[in-house]
This record gives sequence, structure tokens and C-alpha cells, in this order.
Amino acid sequence: MKKFFLFSIVALLSTTHILSQENRETVLKGLNAKTQDYGSIAHEIWELAEMGYLEEKSSALLQKTLSDQGFSIKKGIAGIPTAFVAEYGSGSPVIAILGEYDALPGLSQQAVPEKKSANKAAGHACGHHLFGTASTAAAIAVKDWLKSNKVQGTIRFYGCPAEEGGSGKVYMVREGVFNDVDVALHWHPGSQNAASAGAALANKSAKFRFYGTSAHAAGAPERGRSALDGVEAMNMMVNMMREHIPQEARIHYVITDGGKAPNVVPNFAEVYYYSRHNNRDVVIDIFDRIVKAAEGAALGTGTKMDYEMIGGTHELLANLTLQKIMHDNLTKVGGITYSDEEKAFAEKISKSMGYETLDMERAKGVQPYKEIARAYGSTDVGDVSFTVPTVGMSAATWVPGTPAHSWQAVAAGGTSIGPKGMMVAAKTITLTAIDLFEKPEIVSKAKAELEERRGKDFKYIPLLGDRPPALDYRK
Repeated sequence: MKKFFLFSIVALLSTTHILSQENRETVLKGLNAKTQDYGSIAHEIWELAEMGYLEEKSSALLQKTLSDQGFSIKKGIAGIPTAFVAEYGSGSPVIAILGEYDALPGLSQQAVPEKKSANKAAGHACGHHLFGTASTAAAIAVKDWLKSNKVQGTIRFYGCPAEEGGSGKVYMVREGVFNDVDVALHWHPGSQNAASAGAALANKSAKFRFYGTSAHAAGAPERGRSALDGVEAMNMMVNMMREHIPQEARIHYVITDGGKAPNVVPNFAEVYYYSRHNNRDVVIDIFDRIVKAAEGAALGTGTKMDYEMIGGTHELLANLTLQKIMHDNLTKVGGITYSDEEKAFAEKISKSMGYETLDMERAKGVQPYKEIARAYGSTDVGDVSFTVPTVGMSAATWVPGTPAHSWQAVAAGGTSIGPKGMMVAAKTITLTAIDLFEKPEIVSKAKAELEERRGKDFKYIPLLGDRPPALDYRK
């Protein structure tokens, strides 16, 4: 009798596993069937190429897509017109999927393998048209799974604007919209398929504005006080400061307004600064020193200065409990294969970047799992990761070897290569979400890891302070 009982248990578990696998295959087939539809949505957003906090049509398109699938929509989250939350289901766990859709200024490009301007103000050089669409696809696929299997829980899509320097998610975190979330899932376009532990640099950014006195630059220069002198003096001092900061730190700037005519002493000038490091406390210290340089520059040039905080993000906090699960799911999904036409396009893109041969294995396969990652860029996902257990991945939406924020990334994102990689991400996120709904113990373990990594006494303090969203930072 005991042997029969044990045999029955084993048989039941085996049958449950088979049913679970069949369910997952059905979900993946459903995503495959909608690849063309989601590709069309992504391309429409690629064509719109709306910059941070200006993504009105892109946001509306994703809202409609989710609303048509039975999601309830909350618009204007955290005082941001283009931010929204789409929700389906009820109860716990609450699984969030993050989506972005902002483009970058000055990176207009046609979907061709040669550098050409499309005569637009911006371009999707970071692939956020794919990011938002794949996350939408995953949210809908999870919703369908919840409904067909009568599983309790809540799936949410977070429409997150202005990741590119606008820190949209920081305002959302500050407003508490993630407070009841159990796990947050995200991904990012890239040139390979990978789901290792991610890293990102903490970042503080601001626009420094100098005010001087106009005068004729030749006829009465003694009457003038150049605001541009203030900017240049500040830049010189900050550049000397580079020798005396940690070598992992990064400081970038661009002069956004340097005057209008050489024969007029500029009475206004502006410079836009970023400071970065893999520890937010170091970033705060570096930024404070940049402010001191600006104050000294104003004093020395007889000008006045003020500054406006534009962005501020935490470093990314990895969650290895979740990361291993996402990597396993990415491995199951696998990479992509190019058609002959896509391969010909990719070979030209690869040559434009100086590569002799096209490394197709980065698109076909999945990179080995690693728990140590070096950070190069910044993301406002970092603030989410200090609030809720967060996990991410990258998918090969660009030609292997392509750097982000390049015309080559824009070009590939406008072809069929982008959506192919996008659907790898959609499938991986979907499977990971299903794992979390099926195995609540994973959620508990991920939460415990978050508590341990950020420390018992952790208190979230946004690096951008209490300023309202910088809705005009791209205007």
C-alpha cells in the first residue's frame, strides 16, 4: 500500500510537470503567432521617435494595446502625463513588467546599412521601441496564461517614460507606485542574448546656468561679463578634477547654450553635466564638487550661476535568486537566426563598425551565466531594484558588436532584426513571470536577498531630491 501511494505521488508530480510544459509551449506558440503584430507596433513607435516626457503617441499606442486585451489603465502616474500602469488580475503575487519608449535626440537614421539622416529630431538608438513593445507582449501573454489556468495573482505593465536622462522611474518610485509589487522584470535591447547579473552606474545630472552682462565684444568689452566664460571656467576646473576622483568614475558634459553671436558678450550660457560611479555615495560627493566648481567659476568671472537637477539614479542592485531563473528561461528560448536578407544587411553594418567578419554566434546563442558584471551606463531601473526584487536581461536586437546610442542601433531596430530579438525577450520574461506565479517560494527568497543586499537600515532617498518631474528637459 505504501509503495502504491508513493508511486501515485510520483506519477501525479510527473503529470503536473508535463501539463506545465504543455502550458508553456502553448504560451510560446501564442507569442509566435503575434510576432508580426507586435513587430508592427514596435515599428510605429520607431517611426514616432518621441523623446523623454514627449512620448504621447507612443504611450497612447501601448495603453490601447493593453486596454484592448482587458487591462485596466491608470494614466499620468507620478505627475508624468506619459507614464501609466496597466493591470490585470487581483491578489498576490504582484508581478511588474517594465517598459520604456523614449528616443534619443540627434540620432535620426533610416533603416539602411549606411549612415543617413531621416530628418527627424530623434531616433531609437537604445531600442526602447522594442523594449516597450516586448514588455507589452509579455504582459499580455502572462494575462492569457493567468486567465486560461484560473491562477490568482496580478500582472502589471509599468509604462516608464524618459529613461534617457530624465529618470522617469525615480519619480514613480518616489511616489510609491512600486510599493506593493513583489518582483519587477525588465530587459534591454542589445547585440547579444544574455541574462547574467546586471550592473549600472549611479548617476546625478544637472544643467548649470550662468548669467552675465551683454556688451559689444569689440566696442565695449569692459562693460561685459561673459556667461560663456563662466561655463568655460567651470569646465576647466572640472576637467582638472578628473585627476582626483576614483578611476571608475565618469563625468560628461555638453554646452547646450554658448551665446548667439561672437561680437556679443553672452549674457546667458548653459552646460549640462552627468556624474557617474558604481556607488551612489561617491556620485553625490563628485556632484557636490562639480557644484563648487560652478560656484567658483561664477565668482571668478563676475557672473551669477544657478543649476537645475535633471536626473539622479541609484546603481543597479542584482538579485541572483531571480537572475538564475531568468537565465535558465533565456537558455530554453534560445537566440535568433537571420534570413539571407538580414544577414546581408548585418554584414554591411558589421563592416561599418570596423569588423572583418560578422559574429553570428552572439545572436544565435546565449551567453554563459556570470554573477559579476562591470557597469558602463546608468538606468533608472536602479531605483526600482532598491525598492523591489528586480531582474533583467538583454536580447540580440542589433547586429552583433553594435554599441548602444549609435546610428547602427537605430538602423537595425527599424528592420526585421529588431523584432526578432524583441520576441526572445518577450518569451523569456513571460516564462519567468509564470515561474513566479507557480512557485511563490522564489518570490520569498528573492525578497530575503533584497533585504540582505541593501541592508536592514536602508532608507530610499532619491538622488534628484524633491524636484518635480523635469518634463521639459528635452524641449
